[in-house]
Amino acid sequence: MKRLVIVISGRGSNMAAILDAERAGTIAGGVVGVISNRPDAAGLAIAHRHGVPTAIVDHLAFPDRKAFDQALTAAIDAFAPDLVVLAGFMRVLGADFVARYRDRLLNIHPSLLPAYPGL
Repeated sequence: MKRLVIVISGRGSNMAAILDAERAGTIAGGVVGVISNRPDAAGLAIAHRHGVPTAIVDHLAFPDRKAFDQALTAAIDAFAPDLVVLAGFMRVLGADFVARYRDRLLNIHPSLLPAYPGL
């Protein structure tokens, strides 16, 4: 079974669908952690209700994207995931971050990329 870490920014609706699929046995994976860049993200409460450990890496606490990416990497790696799922994560990540999780990073984006990046 694959170990999944889900990274969120808001309500956690995509994360909730993944957690429901895990409980139903329709995905071959288990969510081992949820990380949010927003301390007030509603999805954190959903993760808690499912008994999933959470962490917060607030992007506002860092001077630049690189410093945030490094802190996020450390938080993700603490869960030792096989896959990292960006599920409603509303930050652009740097090339070093993406390269670190090459072939292990999934992004759920609510529009057609790159035509509608939203940022």
